[in-house]
Amino acid sequence: MEKNTIELVSELTNIASPTGNTFEIIAHIKKLVAKWGYDAKVNHKGSLIITVKGQNHNEQRFVTAHVDTLGAMVRAVKPDGRLKLDLIGGFRFNAIEGEYCQIHTTNGKIYSGTILMHQTSVHVYSDAGTADRNQTNMEVRVDEKVQNDIETKALGIQVGDFISFDPRTEITASGFIKSRHLDDKVSVAILLQFLKKVSTEQIQLPHTTHFFISNNEEIGYGGNSNISDKVVDYLAVDMGAMGDDQQTDEYTVSICVKDASGPYHYEFRKELTALCEKNQIPYQLDIYPFYGSDASAAMKAGADVRHGLVGAGIEASHAYERTHQDSIDATERLIEAYLLSTIKSDNR
Repeated sequence: MEKNTIELVSELTNIASPTGNTFEIIAHIKKLVAKWGYDAKVNHKGSLIITVKGQNHNEQRFVTAHVDTLGAMVRAVKPDGRLKLDLIGGFRFNAIEGEYCQIHTTNGKIYSGTILMHQTSVHVYSDAGTADRNQTNMEVRVDEKVQNDIETKALGIQVGDFISFDPRTEITASGFIKSRHLDDKVSVAILLQFLKKVSTEQIQLPHTTHFFISNNEEIGYGGNSNISDKVVDYLAVDMGAMGDDQQTDEYTVSICVKDASGPYHYEFRKELTALCEKNQIPYQLDIYPFYGSDASAAMKAGADVRHGLVGAGIEASHAYERTHQDSIDATERLIEAYLLSTIKSDNR
């Protein structure tokens, strides 16, 4: 039985894919789209591109979502057998305190553990509640009978092993999905569902479109070396940031007008909002002050394209995140309306 979008999000969040170790999920997606008749290509960096030919091959689109997530690496094996962490991606140690995790060893074995403060026990440490949550104090307690670094290393655990976080994905009766790594697996699921629809309904797109599953976004770069010189539009589908002074919510699609890199393409943004107005898609315009996307990275790399950014609203980004079916639906509707429309050449 085919999964709906929110169920597909759950499937994706349960495949570990911290930046730098995305091979399993890329292979999973490649196999999935092959069932729908797509010949996806894996590039040297390990990302995935699916090109769908359209009526207009001279003015093309590039649409991306990233499958890599926050994570960590083993920085050191401590004398007591626990692990020191080195973070992958832009988040804070307090966001993962108490979280279950997995240690992925180079020899293929996976061990479970828990991320804790060294000074966790209030019965032993007077500073259990006040000590800094930082690299010195946070550690992984490995779920094996180890009491020193020699015993831990004997398991095959070493510096550079990847650490992934338990997503704890849950879909509620009220339509929410809460999980780690909704950034950006919600968007990946949305693009995959659109690709499935194009295949099963034999839809011809107005423009040749490259669907790029990026695997390095959390460290600042993605599909910047894979853009054809025929690409006119570069659309990143990523999370909408929520918080104080933000317009983004969990029930609409968020259209970014500016992030830390600067404004997004004004005419492209107006085209996206016009599609929302025409199709009665609920949306919010917003600024993400501490944020960068694969689209903004492409601009820094010198791509000559119109760049845009849309996505579902994600609460508590880079921690234990949440969004609602309504926001997913609105984002799906905008993506479909955009990809089935014609590029307005007079906007360029």
